[in-house]
Amino acid sequence: MVRAVADVGSNSVLLLVSQFNGGRWEPLLERSTVTGLGVGTKSSGLLGAVGMDATLQTLATYRELALKAGAKTLRSGATMAVRIATNGDDFCRRGAAQGTPIEVLTGAQEAELGMQAVITDPLFSKASRISIIDPGGHSTELVTSDRANSRWTTRFRRSYPIGALGLREATIPTERATSAQILRAVATIDNTVGLCYRPNECGLVVSLGATGTNLITIRERMLEWDASLVHGKQLEYEEVSRASQWLLEMDDSERAAIAGIEPGRERSLHLGALILERFLFALRAETCVVSTRGWRYAYLELDE
Repeated sequence: MVRAVADVGSNSVLLLVSQFNGGRWEPLLERSTVTGLGVGTKSSGLLGAVGMDATLQTLATYRELALKAGAKTLRSGATMAVRIATNGDDFCRRGAAQGTPIEVLTGAQEAELGMQAVITDPLFSKASRISIIDPGGHSTELVTSDRANSRWTTRFRRSYPIGALGLREATIPTERATSAQILRAVATIDNTVGLCYRPNECGLVVSLGATGTNLITIRERMLEWDASLVHGKQLEYEEVSRASQWLLEMDDSERAAIAGIEPGRERSLHLGALILERFLFALRAETCVVSTRGWRYAYLELDE
């Protein structure tokens, strides 16, 4: 049995094609394409024509790849940008018309799927408490769950309306951030989160999404993607903080020239890093582990 799913995010579209073998899903193919679906959405309330066209074309390409790999169809889930856009229904109708129907996930669904993708990962089989941070283009999910024997109980789950694209539109619109802009962005994030776990309450912290993976590929100067060299790697809080400041001081062309950055991330990575840093600060977490298994891994297992 082969299944294919796509994560239609506010900034990028991710493909996962997996085969069920020996009681578990084994990835056959993964792709990531920055399409900028949610660029300008926070301010305009609309999905832009360029972003929609690029995303739909990417989904059509992904569907062809999925069918060639043995999947019967491509199942796609969209997140915050489509949730908040007044023309989100039009975008979904266009997707269905070209044979790539799109389901719009709620913030709670996105957060829960992200946690499910982590707690079913053998890498974290010994953890008794896990918190996930999933910075996105227009939202960031935070979930904390406890394990009792083989069962997990959610202690906290929330999707916050804060993301890298939204910060780029409203708070740091210039390519190179000023000190005043950074202070405003920090205040915006901290006021939105509005919480601080007590020391040692967060457990093992896992970072999902492109922010953590790109910080690892940049650190390792990886010119070709290899998930096995990224998944499970650790980021220190101070390392994330330094990387955020370093990236904020650059313009888009300078960030684009960094060895290891994914093409298209130069407009958002510095802000994603700032979001990750502030969420780690709210949790008082000194480290986080990077996972390449986003919510699409749990989405794959849902009944079609």
